[in-house]
Amino acid sequence: MKLIVDSGSTKTDWIALDDSANILFESQTLGLNPQVLTEYIIEERIINNFQLYQSRKEVTHLYFYGAGCGTRPPVELISRVFKSIFINAKLIVKEDTYAAAYAVVTPSEPSVVCILGTGSNCSLFDGEKLHQRVTSLGYVLMDDASGNYFGRQLLRDFYFNRIPSDLAQKFEKEYDLGDEVIKDHLYKKPNPNTYLATFARFLIENKDNKYAQKLIRKGLKLFVKNQILQFDEAATSPVHFVGSISFYLEKELRQVMKSFDLEVGRIVKKPIDGLVKYHQSL
Repeated sequence: MKLIVDSGSTKTDWIALDDSANILFESQTLGLNPQVLTEYIIEERIINNFQLYQSRKEVTHLYFYGAGCGTRPPVELISRVFKSIFINAKLIVKEDTYAAAYAVVTPSEPSVVCILGTGSNCSLFDGEKLHQRVTSLGYVLMDDASGNYFGRQLLRDFYFNRIPSDLAQKFEKEYDLGDEVIKDHLYKKPNPNTYLATFARFLIENKDNKYAQKLIRKGLKLFVKNQILQFDEAATSPVHFVGSISFYLEKELRQVMKSFDLEVGRIVKKPIDGLVKYHQSL
């Protein structure tokens, strides 16, 4: 049995394939980002899934594509967890941008591939390897135009009284915006980046509001300037996007990209289906 796993900070999609590359089952757990979670929490999220735990000894190959797996320490952390659970599996761990690339890129065709979800990322895929111009310093300093970026900006603007009163009242009705609640989530509980990203739904649902449009365009322009324009290839070939933010803000994304004379390629909400097809073709 092969397990194909696409993990973001919010959720993780699991698909099991038999020896003939047929799908045996599909499942989902919470996100498994080793940059922000402990080994204990990651292990707990896996073994609490009945299908995964029941099948753990049958897995011969595990292909994990995850947010937070761009450097050695988090890769080693999550590898230890997997090896303790899937004891018979050969393990391959790659960062989530590879999953995005395999899902949207035509083989052997160099392309710029972006992730706009809970976090954000941008790479050049040469058909085999990923190349990055910017080393991510995590959600606190990076992640322009991501879910956690927009959530952070919403909370700041709310507390600085920069959100129009009617929209602010609506925001306050939908979320618990008490200062102690927010600080508890950000500084004491796991996954503060995922918590911030939950507020992005409000921005998307109210994206026709003038304030929301301004914030959305600001975030997307920052992402283009700080990430996409690092690659000269973006000027001559379509730029692909994966993630819920790019999916739900497609109209705004296309408008911002056009303002930079850049062409949008494929936009995919989540890469797991394309990722499975890639592995079925191997």
